[in-house]
Amino acid sequence: MLRARGGATIAAIARATGWQPHSVRGFFAGVVKKKLGLTLESEKTKSGRIYRIVRAKTSAPSPSASGTAEQADS
Repeated sequence: MLRARGGATIAAIARATGWQPHSVRGFFAGVVKKKLGLTLESEKTKSGRIYRIVRAKTSAPSPSASGTAEQADS
């Protein structure tokens, strides 16, 4: 629902999951943003606030993640 071009409201996600609205908001903050690292955009419309995932946050890999520096020294 969040990846759809039109996005979704908290009410629509709550109906689909059976969750309370505060649980949906907690899911956005804790899972979507923090754990998955996705960018969540919101837009206020006449019918309410619409949420959508726009892109993933990117970060450069750490030098030790590839292991090439340690292997070169060996």
